[in-house]
Amino acid sequence: MSSIYRSEEGKSSILEDYEAYLENLGEGITREYVETRFGQTHVLLTGPEDGKPLFILQGGNCVNPMTLSWFSSLFKDYRIIAPDTIGHPGYSEETRISARFDSMALWVSDLLDHYKIEKSAFIGPSFGGGIILRLATYIPERIACSVLVSPAGLAVGSKFKTAQDIVLPLVKYRMTSSPSSLQKITGTMSCNCMKEMDKNIMGKIFKYVSMEQDNPKLTEREELVNYTSPTLLLVGEKDVFFPGDKVIERAQKIIPNVQAVKYDTGHFPSQDVLIQMNEEIRQFLQKNYE
Repeated sequence: MSSIYRSEEGKSSILEDYEAYLENLGEGITREYVETRFGQTHVLLTGPEDGKPLFILQGGNCVNPMTLSWFSSLFKDYRIIAPDTIGHPGYSEETRISARFDSMALWVSDLLDHYKIEKSAFIGPSFGGGIILRLATYIPERIACSVLVSPAGLAVGSKFKTAQDIVLPLVKYRMTSSPSSLQKITGTMSCNCMKEMDKNIMGKIFKYVSMEQDNPKLTEREELVNYTSPTLLLVGEKDVFFPGDKVIERAQKIIPNVQAVKYDTGHFPSQDVLIQMNEEIRQFLQKNYE
């Protein structure tokens, strides 16, 4: 099996940070492995066992506890099911599967079946949002409602700007471990508000992981003709990867039942914006998932 990691030392260091991040999330989080048709999936679980299920799908090329932490205010009200995405940093199977067609939808379907959940609410930031759109395409009946946070799969930013502000500094960082290069990348991703802990983890991932290059495919209108579940779209106006205005414009054309909110933030939201997002999500779930 080919590994996503460039070295065993790098893998160990990233998983140490995973554990440290998990401790920061507090008590009450359990973990288990679930067998799927694509291999073992490591799953984090928290919240009341009799609570309504809420799947939270991690952002791409990061670690699950990092993006899970963005939604921690929801832990007390819902049964949170947060899998490490297959083929991304974490404890799940390291072999990548394509996010362009139905594989990711089938992977989520296997997890729903394991937990005997007919349909669930979903939250997905970035790559995780793109997975939800794949699920909406192939198995829409399993989605009660969904929250897409700066999602892949709707619209992309300027290739020139991404190359200038992300790719070139990334190449330099891998060669030199230059703090200024890391700051350039993380600053662009977050409008200079990324936490030091997140910045350190991202630096290790940039250096030690063969990163996923292929986002979930851009969703077509005809793919979502059978998807009618309420959808909340939360975007960042200054998102270098998925610019807010472009994402909203595309979503309003192809997602039948969508409401959109735009924030003055980047791809990684600021702490102030996260508070606003969580309140928006809470109200959306109370209205559409009770």
